[in-house]
Amino acid sequence: MTRHGKNCTAGAVYTYHEKKKDTAASGYGTQTVRLSKDAIKDFDCCCLSLQPCKDPVVTPDGYLYEKEAILEYILHQKKEIARQMKAYEKQKNEKKAEMAELSKAAKESEVKSFLDKELSIVSKPLNPFDRKEGDSQPGPSNEDKAKQLPSFWIPSLTPEAKTKVIQKPDKCVYCPMSGKPLKLKDLIPVHFTPVDSSVDRVGLINRQDRYVCAVTRDMLGNSVPCAVLRPSGSVVTLECVERLIKKDMVDPVNGEKLTDKDIIVLQRGGTGFAGSGLGLEAKKSRPVMQA
Repeated sequence: MTRHGKNCTAGAVYTYHEKKKDTAASGYGTQTVRLSKDAIKDFDCCCLSLQPCKDPVVTPDGYLYEKEAILEYILHQKKEIARQMKAYEKQKNEKKAEMAELSKAAKESEVKSFLDKELSIVSKPLNPFDRKEGDSQPGPSNEDKAKQLPSFWIPSLTPEAKTKVIQKPDKCVYCPMSGKPLKLKDLIPVHFTPVDSSVDRVGLINRQDRYVCAVTRDMLGNSVPCAVLRPSGSVVTLECVERLIKKDMVDPVNGEKLTDKDIIVLQRGGTGFAGSGLGLEAKKSRPVMQA
């Protein structure tokens, strides 16, 4: 569609381009944008820092992290859980003390009401016309008058914000990507095979093609499905796994036996193409006007 065709205002049809432009300008409706290649991390980058990993580790679900970053995340989560647990215990003790105080006040009120009833019992009838100076006058008592404050803006009459009830925190640390429980012992070291072992790390990062398969020496990238072998930590292509490794289930690097759980499919970024099979769409939810 040409530029003049997009900006045509004399047409009888409300086009998709006009609807999309009006939605973006109005501030209402959910906006959906497909991510480009520049917004996608590489397969060898950390899921937290989004930078190429220096000391990579992988979770059983295939998410790659920098060891320092994931250890710092786990430590921060444990400190946060300890802080929430301390606040929960404080709230629990305060509630316990409040319940004890209420029960004590209830007992005192019961004793007071019992004594008042005992003192109100008389042995002979009273003459209502004979009133002494110490007798109470009919009508509201002084205590009732004290409860009826003259102004509504007095601080004791203003509403108070109720304290938020703190639920007991979960002591388990969860993976920031998969949301599953994560333990330190579950992290598996990963060893990438560089294209040229003579190039230092800085020069390796500046290159687009950095690593190859440990067995077939095929180039690795976001468009190539990869897997990590748990015993050796080597990274190989899934094509190598299907054609070579699954025949005898032996790690070709160190010769150890493999199981299905030892082959961890590496979660990689997309390529920016719709055929990559990944949902690379970003959504921004905004208020919607309904008729």
